[in-house]
Amino acid sequence: MSPLLPPDEMDRRDFLRRAGLAGLGLAAAGALGWWAYDGRGPLASGEAGPQVKLPSYAVPGQDRKLALVKSGHRAPALRAGLEALGGIKAFVRSGDQVALKVNAAFATPPALGATTHPELVTEMVRLCLSAGARRVVVTDNPINDPASCFALSGIGPAARTAGAQVALPSAEAFRPTTLAGGRLIKDWPLLYGPLKGINKLIGLAPVKDHHRSRASVTMKNWYGLLGGRRNVFHQDINGIIAELARLVTPSLVVADGVVSLVKNGPTGGSLEDLRPTDTLILGTDQVAVDALAVGLLGLNPNQVPYLGLAAAAGVGTLDLPSLKPVRVELG
Repeated sequence: MSPLLPPDEMDRRDFLRRAGLAGLGLAAAGALGWWAYDGRGPLASGEAGPQVKLPSYAVPGQDRKLALVKSGHRAPALRAGLEALGGIKAFVRSGDQVALKVNAAFATPPALGATTHPELVTEMVRLCLSAGARRVVVTDNPINDPASCFALSGIGPAARTAGAQVALPSAEAFRPTTLAGGRLIKDWPLLYGPLKGINKLIGLAPVKDHHRSRASVTMKNWYGLLGGRRNVFHQDINGIIAELARLVTPSLVVADGVVSLVKNGPTGGSLEDLRPTDTLILGTDQVAVDALAVGLLGLNPNQVPYLGLAAAAGVGTLDLPSLKPVRVELG
């Protein structure tokens, strides 16, 4: 157990075991619906109308910032991390329309670590609204049936209870996009509907092992904005992650390594795949955030090829000391 946790707190491993068993019962009940989901978006991007291009969602005047919070508790870690970066109002201001891109890829309970944790969603929605956001939208294009994924992961109920809208993918929500100078993202369906009118974009991603890309953190999280038969990109998983990082310039990204999925990712399925790593990483530089996060999986950044590709493309930096990261430890 982490020395940062109160001595009378339930051992987290025992909690994960029991919570996971309970969640697995719920998951089994809905399994028939999960695998019926196609998830392709439009059959051909030309059917979806004219091309769209995502704007930069970076906050004007914000330099590259990076913070690491050591804590076993997500909500206070998020608050502390944001304060270290200048506070939520440095990113979200009165009247903003905010999208939270979560990882809701699988219809599994939050205790299994394959999806964004609902506690993180709740707190980020609450903070954005407290900063004066006019609207907060929570979205993703899951691999399994979207309604089941948002329900069983706990993300949907958490978002709605906190006051956000949940935007599930539908065929009409996709528009074709092309990355300038891109090799892979050409006339490809993009989940654009939930982003229409949005001026701030925040990524919330769990820290996970991935059997193809070695790691899945905030840059891999943008994969959920793609429609079409996106499994073709598995042939060049590092290339597509690097291109997605060029396509999407967020306001802020958050990597949740309070508990990390350290093996059998990205789906996991057993509590034995998890490890308490008591860390939340926040920043405006998605390359730097992910480079720190992969360390929780026992990896060096040079073992994760898409990090080098994205850095070489100018998305961010692997020179972490240059960002003067702020480290916070919560008791």
